[in-house]
Amino acid sequence: MSPMGARAIVLRAAGTNCDRETVRALELAGATVERVHVNRLSKEPELLDDVGLLALAGGFTFGDDVASGAVLAHILERRLSDAIHRFVDAGKLVVGVCNGFQILVRLGILPGGEGRGALLGNHSGKFEDRWVRLECGSRSTPWFEAGAEYFVPVAHAEGRFAWFPNREGAKFPEDQVAFRYRPRRGGEGPTPYPDNPNGSYDDIAGVTNAAGNVLGLMPHPERFLIPEHHPSWMRHRRPDGSPPDEGDLPVPLGLEIYRRAVASLA
Repeated sequence: MSPMGARAIVLRAAGTNCDRETVRALELAGATVERVHVNRLSKEPELLDDVGLLALAGGFTFGDDVASGAVLAHILERRLSDAIHRFVDAGKLVVGVCNGFQILVRLGILPGGEGRGALLGNHSGKFEDRWVRLECGSRSTPWFEAGAEYFVPVAHAEGRFAWFPNREGAKFPEDQVAFRYRPRRGGEGPTPYPDNPNGSYDDIAGVTNAAGNVLGLMPHPERFLIPEHHPSWMRHRRPDGSPPDEGDLPVPLGLEIYRRAVASLA
């Protein structure tokens, strides 16, 4: 059995479609995980008392019919605002991936967007589904080591991180940058499209809160859990033709992000 701290809840609602992958990622990382519908959590917010991590998985909650993440963010704010803020203030871990990131921004738990708006539409004007190279920020957190690199997929239409400072010229806090998009072939300066798939401000792909226990990111680390998920895994096969080991790949699995988080709770 996992320690009490290494227990997690993956929140789901109508339209969530990455909840099972997120459960699998956390289980592989060593956590005991329960998938919980928002209606149940609304009735039993005490479920959060016995877990150390809350995950808001990717998807299109409520069809994104009003706006990305807007309906679920409204439900959470009306029904669970106090419980979630207590969870965050206690130093427990929260991760929002893609739609989950949009929701955390709408709730004001993470900065970004215009006022408390969600992330904005991709500059390309279309849904982007591709693998991207990420560089971790300058401050290590329970989720990642400063300067580490990852290669994971994105799949979104509204993933452009925007920053509207309350004073002219103010930059986004560097110690809250979790991930930046980087050119797949290296190079200096701003990351061009399609390596920055959405035109995010300062190439930002993910951010944390000031304390570092809340993480939001547009890419999907839960979609890179085994070496065979890598788009060119066959090139990294062993000489005998067998599948590669994790150490045979040029970057760590996206699973490593969840492993670090769960290890910090144990």
